[in-house]
Amino acid sequence: MATDTSTRIMEAARSCLLADGYANLSTRKVADRAGVPLSQIHYHFGGRQGMVLALLDHENRLLVGRQRTMYAATVPLWQRYEQACDFLDDDLASGYVRVLQEMVAAGWSDDAVAKQVLAMLQGWIDLLETVAREAEARLGSLGPFTAGDLAVLVGLAFLGGETMILLNDGAFTARVRTALRRVADLLRELEPA
Repeated sequence: MATDTSTRIMEAARSCLLADGYANLSTRKVADRAGVPLSQIHYHFGGRQGMVLALLDHENRLLVGRQRTMYAATVPLWQRYEQACDFLDDDLASGYVRVLQEMVAAGWSDDAVAKQVLAMLQGWIDLLETVAREAEARLGSLGPFTAGDLAVLVGLAFLGGETMILLNDGAFTARVRTALRRVADLLRELEPA
């Protein structure tokens, strides 16, 4: 029963966060939407911050798992990168990107949020570094870049691209999506047949 209550609260928190943003997130509204007493939020999560961080952690674990599975596949790297671009579309549609960006912004003024968001993002960068090391082994030198450098650049390209897409400018969104997908074209040219 406790799991059902905490799950309902997180689902309601997600819905409210997407509708109102982190700055306007009300635990009372979340409790109402979840159909639970306000005290249940404090019981399960300690308050608003804990509730949203639990939500972000839950979604992030699912998505990092999905990425690990995708990058472990035995298809060419460019195909896996294209799949990562497709996942971006899924993550935008699901609201995950908005939740992440809201938490990044909240982290600018809340050290506890910043610490957890940075740890999550480091998990993504670590995964990308593993992929960059594979690319280096298969394709040769990464030029002046280390695998870690390349992982940071690719991770920031997606994170920054997500930020720009959420600003909802159609022309710039198209430019971001095109630029991200062109990396797959470059990988296709570099990968041995």
